[in-house]
Amino acid sequence: MLIWKYKQQEEIEKMDILQVITQELGVEKWQVEAAVKLIDEGNTIPFISRYRKEATGALNDEQLRNLDERLRYLRNLEDKKQQGIATIRDQGKMTDTLLKQIEEAQTQVVVDDLYRPYRPKRRTRAMIAKEKGLEKLAAAVMAQNLRHPVEEEAAAYVSEEKGVTAKLYKPDDASEEAYLSAVKKAADDGAGMIVMAGSGFAQAVYSAQSAYPDTDFLLIDGVPHDESINIQSFYLF
Repeated sequence: MLIWKYKQQEEIEKMDILQVITQELGVEKWQVEAAVKLIDEGNTIPFISRYRKEATGALNDEQLRNLDERLRYLRNLEDKKQQGIATIRDQGKMTDTLLKQIEEAQTQVVVDDLYRPYRPKRRTRAMIAKEKGLEKLAAAVMAQNLRHPVEEEAAAYVSEEKGVTAKLYKPDDASEEAYLSAVKKAADDGAGMIVMAGSGFAQAVYSAQSAYPDTDFLLIDGVPHDESINIQSFYLF
């Protein structure tokens, strides 16, 4: 026989939002129900206040705005509760005490405080790179301790199984426009990181970094915006 220790999702106690608003505004519940129905149908507060007095029992503009504000807040609060409960349960860490605390929370701040220890950590690009085995390569590049050209070193880390791919791009000539064009082509092709060697790419990096905020750029032996040119290829992974 299976005994469920915690309530199932459909049995989670939900706040009676309309009753809460009724008590806060000091009006009848049917008035709140009517106003919420009109709001959910897409009617604006000024329209309801002016042309739907008979439906809401003559709730005035201020009452309706307070009602609308609290309705949005409390609905968001309930959504946040359900999301938090589902996440904690998925982790197998829900307890009767914690569930009760979340259900009885009256503000989003309280729910956030209860949920924070269980919030999944955001996976950064650095974390993803480590998972794909690129930490050693990154350390060697940053320390300029490569035994072979960067493209040869990077090729050793290519792994379809881990989702690590590499492609070599070469500028058509030694002009700043050609360097920038090559960098843009790599970024447009979806490169997560572009590794470049030589100050010839300095101006290209300076120009491209703001246009491609989701792409990481690593420039070796160069300073952004330096216009000198001394190498003609780069590698990405």
